[in-house]
Amino acid sequence: MSNHSHTARRQGGGFDLGRMLLEGRAFFALIAIIVIFSLLSPVYFSTGNFLTMSSHVAIFGLLSIGMLLVILTGGIDLSVGSTLGLCGVVAGFLMQGVTLDAFGVTLYPPVWVVVILTCAVGAFIGAINGVLIAYFKVPAFVATLGLLYVARGVALLMTDGLTYNNLGGDPALGNTGFDWLGFNRLFGVPVGVWVLAIVAVVTLLALARTPFGRWVYSTGGNARAAELSGVPVKRVQVSVYVLSGICAAIAGLVLSSQLTSAGPTAGTTYELTAIAGVVIGGAALTGGRGGVRGTLLGAFVIGFLSDGLVIIGVSSYWQTVFTGAVIVLAVLLNSIQYGGRRKTAAQTSATPSSPAASSGQAPGDGKSPAAKPATQH
Repeated sequence: MSNHSHTARRQGGGFDLGRMLLEGRAFFALIAIIVIFSLLSPVYFSTGNFLTMSSHVAIFGLLSIGMLLVILTGGIDLSVGSTLGLCGVVAGFLMQGVTLDAFGVTLYPPVWVVVILTCAVGAFIGAINGVLIAYFKVPAFVATLGLLYVARGVALLMTDGLTYNNLGGDPALGNTGFDWLGFNRLFGVPVGVWVLAIVAVVTLLALARTPFGRWVYSTGGNARAAELSGVPVKRVQVSVYVLSGICAAIAGLVLSSQLTSAGPTAGTTYELTAIAGVVIGGAALTGGRGGVRGTLLGAFVIGFLSDGLVIIGVSSYWQTVFTGAVIVLAVLLNSIQYGGRRKTAAQTSATPSSPAASSGQAPGDGKSPAAKPATQH
């Protein structure tokens, strides 16, 4: 048996601890964070604290899932933090009542109307991003950076830099229930966590079981080849940015509900947190690789790390430093993981399948001496 065959069998059947740790790094990092902070603080390891931290993670998780869809196609969305802030402000504006001066009346829409309109705003921002990128060929970084400033500026203009408070509504006006997302629990679990779970399951099934999911991965893997194969690449690109905007809008609703207020600066730098969650979860920034389960683990790593630092009294400035360091480390590990796979694939494709192929003989020429070793594999 040749050395090549022996090596392949050893790699396929042996236990590679390093590879296991590399591919499961988000899970092991989460376990390490829980253990370390449980030792540093007696209040960290408790059911109540885990539920509270999970409600915070719901915000990061929703943004990260939307960001995952974009990154899988090879794009990036820097506007999700500002979209979250603007959608929260829109929800607060609607909950305060919409005055129609021409008719001399003030309308107080019910909460379900507020939710739909707010999600529509997020989808609209995402659609602008998608159209600029897919049809006008504007680089994703530039297009979404521009929308980041536009959305934040509109939020500041709508509020004059102030905050909408007391969003609980009034029973006499029929617009109560907005705080249900932030404070209520189902079976002891915060509603925001249930919202995250529903969005995650729907996204997981869409990526794994539908043509849209295959189109997303193929677009990120090789957009040109996907287009030649009949994949509607431009529509896929617009769709993922629309879905990212909707996820940001839902996150803005959950956050505003938790705070019972909506400010124009909400969600600042959250786009970096979303990217961190996706990258820690093992997705490749070049597109085509990644999954919902890893992204959720990455969001929990970021959320549990941030809350743990707050519990033990670390400055918020150091939290930013740690988050940035985690992003750099995650990108480095991704580069090691996927770089190793590319090298292995290149070596495999470069290795001749049989001595007959390397010698230029026809594989089926049994009279050739070079063809005889090929039958021994």
